[in-house]
Amino acid sequence: MIIQNVFIINYNSLYEILDEIKENLSFKITKFENEEDFKKNFDIDIIDYLVISKTYHKLLPNNNVIDKNFLDLSNLPLSLKKLLELINIKLIKLRFNQQSKIIIKGYELNLNSKYFSKETLTLKLTEKEIQIILYLNNKKIKHDVADLQKYIWGYPIGMETHTVETHIYRLRKKISNLFKDEKFILSHKSGYFID
Repeated sequence: MIIQNVFIINYNSLYEILDEIKENLSFKITKFENEEDFKKNFDIDIIDYLVISKTYHKLLPNNNVIDKNFLDLSNLPLSLKKLLELINIKLIKLRFNQQSKIIIKGYELNLNSKYFSKETLTLKLTEKEIQIILYLNNKKIKHDVADLQKYIWGYPIGMETHTVETHIYRLRKKISNLFKDEKFILSHKSGYFID
């Protein structure tokens, strides 16, 4: 599971409270002293994040922060329970929206509906097929059977099974039959990959 990020800017007291209970949180918190610190250290490749700042208006024009990534805490005071509820609801909405459309090699993968499409053609995928595509796409290296067995199926290394080969064969066949694409998932002597 991918951990979502909550960036706390110029809000030291809030950060200290959340830092005290961080082992119980479903998200990672990071503190920035001010807007300049955030601008300098923000990793632009992070797409799944929420910002909590007292200076919202200063962040919007100069960063990738948009309304959907910002939590407005102007209705203070809040109980800790209510604050965590607001953060979690906002993160769930962000995750849902993020998952609604992922582009991989010109195809659109919708994790919510489990559809894989290109132009007017649409293919329904299983949960394992989606996991395979995401894993191969996120790791820009070749993955051998043992690697996929461990990270997709949770099998111990060295377990004798043809599960990986069977699933990848079926997935490649489905993509080939509908989209006429023989090269979406490639194989090499060192493993499978999406280029």
